[in-house]
Amino acid sequence: MLRKILLLSVSFMMIFSVGAFADKSLPGKGITVKPARATWNTGFFQEALVRKGLETLGYEVKAPKDLQNPIFYKSVALGDVDYWTNGWFPNHDSQMPKNFSETAQPLGYVVKSGGLQGYLVSKDAVEKYNIKSLDDFKRDEVKKAFDKNNDGKADLTACPPGWGCENVISHHMKVYGLEDHINPVTASYEAGMAAALGSAKSGDPIFFYTWAPNWTIFKLKPGQDVMWINVPKIIPKDSQKSAVDRMTVSGVKGAVTDPIKLGFVVSDIRIVANKSFLGKNPAAKKLFEVFTIPLNDINAQNTKMNDGEKSDKDISRHADEWIKNNQETWNKWLEEARAAVK
Repeated sequence: MLRKILLLSVSFMMIFSVGAFADKSLPGKGITVKPARATWNTGFFQEALVRKGLETLGYEVKAPKDLQNPIFYKSVALGDVDYWTNGWFPNHDSQMPKNFSETAQPLGYVVKSGGLQGYLVSKDAVEKYNIKSLDDFKRDEVKKAFDKNNDGKADLTACPPGWGCENVISHHMKVYGLEDHINPVTASYEAGMAAALGSAKSGDPIFFYTWAPNWTIFKLKPGQDVMWINVPKIIPKDSQKSAVDRMTVSGVKGAVTDPIKLGFVVSDIRIVANKSFLGKNPAAKKLFEVFTIPLNDINAQNTKMNDGEKSDKDISRHADEWIKNNQETWNKWLEEARAAVK
């Protein structure tokens, strides 16, 4: 009888231990998560990776809602969604509702100082014409080299109407006195960049605006194929004044000078989440804090999407491939997330 009691006690302890271990390895079991996702597809890869991380921790993660920036920030503050991976700061500061910090917060760094924006020029042309800034496009020989439609102006592959960058480029044309020297082409960006890529392959000089992460600077590598150039001096728009110190940056690969005056605010890409959700889910919070991706890996994945691999199934496969190639890092993140649960 005593032996039976001892056996039952050992069995109970083993069952309890296994159950405790299972709970520890799957801290999100039984919890449903409501993610959001930005409307620009260059942020889809990061979202897919974080979602897979949460699912590995046991969370049931719904399909993400694609939301415009201001709508997301209102939704996450209200708790209608739990998080997204697409916060750009300080670029998004002005789009957050009043008292946002009371109920939601950014955390971690998907890519620190990864949200670059600016102007790039063919490296050969930079060297041939000694191009350092937009001011150099006032010179006749430079305008002629980049004039595709023979209107006497250099053609710039710019942003379509309605994009935030279109307003900044228009501001630059005005404040630097470039309206008679540069023609910003505002048709479809993808079509414009496809034409620019074709010109580059033919050996013709190109001049374009872009941002990172983006496929453009994977196919046209700064420092090798193209160079980031300066604006003549920093003259911020009103919306940029609070972050004017982030418009000049050091250490940018492929820049014509160091530091370089980009004329756009350089942003940190961060996860943004509801504080109530974070408080109840320490494992998810820790994952958000430690999750980070090399910018070039995002650019490489974005290039695959630009080449046609852009379905949700494709993006999920890209995420699986990244995890496989970075398994040690991935496992470490998950271990840290599990260890955050007391």
